[in-house]
Amino acid sequence: MRGANQPACWPVKWVRKVPARLRVEQAPRLIRKVVVGVIGTTVLLIGLALIVLPGPAIIVIPIGLGILAAEFFWARRAMKRGRILAERTKRAVKERVMT
Repeated sequence: MRGANQPACWPVKWVRKVPARLRVEQAPRLIRKVVVGVIGTTVLLIGLALIVLPGPAIIVIPIGLGILAAEFFWARRAMKRGRILAERTKRAVKERVMT
């Protein structure tokens, strides 16, 4: 239930304020990279396990890559390639349906 003073998108605004509340920017760069790496890798590995186990692997893997992309260039590049692949697949399916 939303309160009278909470806007419709209050969870999004709250999530954006989390790094400021945790003072992430004040942590040394190496510590920040290690923490992001451990959390992102854990989520990514869970997503990879969900490929063979029942679960939403298609959702969890991009979340893990998104976490890793906050600190690692290779993860940003992998996400960009994934978006390009998704667009190509979408176009191919659209063309196939149209014909």
